Amino acid sequence: MAEAVHLIAEPRTGRGTQAARRLRRQGLVPAVVYGHKEATLSVALPLEEVEKLIRRGVRVVDLRAGGKEEKAFIREVQWDHLGKDLLHVDFTRVSADERIVVSVPLEIRGTAPGVTAGGVLDQPLHLLSIECLAISIPESIRVNVGELQLGAAIHVRDLTLPPGVKTMSDPDAIVVHVTLPAAEPEPAPVAEVPEAAEPEVIGQKEKEKAEKEEAEEPGARTESRK
Repeated sequence: MAEAVHLIAEPRTGRGTQAARRLRRQGLVPAVVYGHKEATLSVALPLEEVEKLIRRGVRVVDLRAGGKEEKAFIREVQWDHLGKDLLHVDFTRVSADERIVVSVPLEIRGTAPGVTAGGVLDQPLHLLSIECLAISIPESIRVNVGELQLGAAIHVRDLTLPPGVKTMSDPDAIVVHVTLPAAEPEPAPVAEVPEAAEPEVIGQKEKEKAEKEEAEEPGARTESRK
């Protein structure tokens, strides 16, 4: 299950791109906390610490902000266009007994016999939408393909979910299946290129015919030089 950790936020007054850049130069990341019909708080958090939590898959934290500590769900994170620098984080307030809808990754486990038989493992679905307690978000949903034969599929309805977790995805959606490898297209036959005919010189045939007839005339003269 997702790990809850402690984060201490400090108040943030500046807004806009320039203010966010100043915070990041100080090792902080801008964030907001909202929900439960309470005031939205603009805060700043330790950048390196938040990045580590996000990359570890932590979803719920015990956030100390505005003079009190409350559970908060990492609702949305914004990265730069390269996906390298963390720019902003949105938190929503949650209760220990509150159920929320969230997407979690699907983790393939095992080796499918259909792949050993020459098939190809294809996974159309990588994230599963689920509903669960905010404090019991699974890090992933495991998909065992150890018995998946050639031509067979595992659907959302076939998944084994942790206690208290309900799927919100289409039960008929294919999670993973083993298909036949795509046949390689046969090479197209190479058309034979006819030999190029020598270009015909206009009037050449008529000239040769005339010269031949002249040579065959009786009494044709042959000039000689003395």
